Amino acid sequence: MKKVYLARHGDIGLGRNKRYIGIQDLPLSAEGREQAFSLKKRLREVPLDRIYCSALSRSRETAAIIAEAHSLSLTVLPELYEIEMGEWEGKLFSEIRERFPAEYRQRGEDVVHHRPPGGESFLQCSRRIIPLFESIVRSDAETSLITGHAGVNRVILCHALGLPLQELFSFKQSYGCLILLNQNHRGQWEVKYIISE
Repeated sequence: MKKVYLARHGDIGLGRNKRYIGIQDLPLSAEGREQAFSLKKRLREVPLDRIYCSALSRSRETAAIIAEAHSLSLTVLPELYEIEMGEWEGKLFSEIRERFPAEYRQRGEDVVHHRPPGGESFLQCSRRIIPLFESIVRSDAETSLITGHAGVNRVILCHALGLPLQELFSFKQSYGCLILLNQNHRGQWEVKYIISE
């Protein structure tokens, strides 16, 4: 049966002020690199067959640090990029709430279908992520690591566990977290948090 580890990239140095960060290409902070090395240590003895990451530097850098312990090259998949936030990209949650209260409220009421101007909805995001996840599962790799993003990982978790996308924020996705998706003999996925903080 297949095993898929889902890691979120390390911290990107934004502090406590929440921003909409999608495809903005930000590098890891010093703390983020420490989190990546923690993931490397945790996964050192796991027999990984493939390591996947997005083309965004925070995902690539985290994956590259982990890969050092496995003598594996990275498989960079452009489709793994984070949900696109369009005109909201890089802006504080509080700024969007104040400047665009109706749109901010709409996103809260229907996060699956709401699309920021020039961005994409989680439904659109899922339409590129789910086929990619299924192709990873169908590959010859028994154990894979996807070094992804919070939104991407949540979409995968909803799909694997048969949950509606409306539930995506029920999954905690702190920087540097690690989750194991383990396929049982019936082909169903079971989830285990390994690093949650």
